[in-house]
Amino acid sequence: MDRTFCLAPMLDWTDRHQRFLARLMTHRALLYTEMVNPAAVVLGDRREHLDYNPCEHPLALQLGGSDPDLMARAASMAADWGYDEINMNVGCPSERGLSNRFGACLMAEPEVVAACVQAMVEAVSIPVTVKCRLGIDGQDSYEWLVGFVGRLVRAGCRTFVIHARHARLDGLSPKQNRSVPPLRPGDVHRLKREHPDLEIVLNGGLRTLEEARTHLADVDGVMLGREAYVNPYLLARVDQEIFGEGRPVLSRREVLQAFFPYAEQQVRRGVGLPVLVRPLLGFYLGRPRSRAWRRFLNKAILRSGAGTEALWEALEIAEGTIRAEGNA
Repeated sequence: MDRTFCLAPMLDWTDRHQRFLARLMTHRALLYTEMVNPAAVVLGDRREHLDYNPCEHPLALQLGGSDPDLMARAASMAADWGYDEINMNVGCPSERGLSNRFGACLMAEPEVVAACVQAMVEAVSIPVTVKCRLGIDGQDSYEWLVGFVGRLVRAGCRTFVIHARHARLDGLSPKQNRSVPPLRPGDVHRLKREHPDLEIVLNGGLRTLEEARTHLADVDGVMLGREAYVNPYLLARVDQEIFGEGRPVLSRREVLQAFFPYAEQQVRRGVGLPVLVRPLLGFYLGRPRSRAWRRFLNKAILRSGAGTEALWEALEIAEGTIRAEGNA
């Protein structure tokens, strides 16, 4: 499994439609689902929670839970469904995670995380990985991180995706936890340097492919998070600039002309247009008509009865071939 460049799991964002869009631009990046509750997989509608488009491979399923049996059963079902990796969420700092015992709060219970990891490793033949933080309140030293990682290594995990901040669970919101605790990528670099046998992927604070390439000198891989939906078109350069492939970079128009037929198909299947438009809003970021593109899409998805023809009209507005109503 090549984890040189990964697209982070983001709840309510990295759904199958966003991943389809991403795969149009990069064939090499490892894609992750949004976090899934293992109980929903085991007890609920398996197709709803596990289905994906075959083009999304390589694809990892992220699970968020603390019950080893449920985690193992969900992992086994996901492996049978064709996923390439199972990732355990031990980094989400939300209050919901604290009350439901998943995410960053589990860093205070390494024995629970280890039990889940071991149960999943024994249940599947595909890789089981962990996404975590540097630590949590009062347990955020480098030495503590080494001990935490070591406990999971003994349980069978060899790959760690580490958000290079600790999580503060003492009142900071998830949004604040993405910016208030200071970034410490040096700790992640050091972990890889001192434990070369482990696969270490750096997450947190990355904004450009240039930054990603810089960190790749010190770690095995990088994971891009929110910048991938703030500025989704940057994914179009990943295969060339990160993996050194020689094929041409698709233009924005070429990517969208490939995505819109998919969107039309999904609408016919009952998917709401707003869900399909959401990953497109930042597509023209930094371009002269970005504001007109975004304004038109926001207006179109709120317009009563708007259909996918609005997507094609938005494209011509963004490309400057027609003028949006009300724009000078």
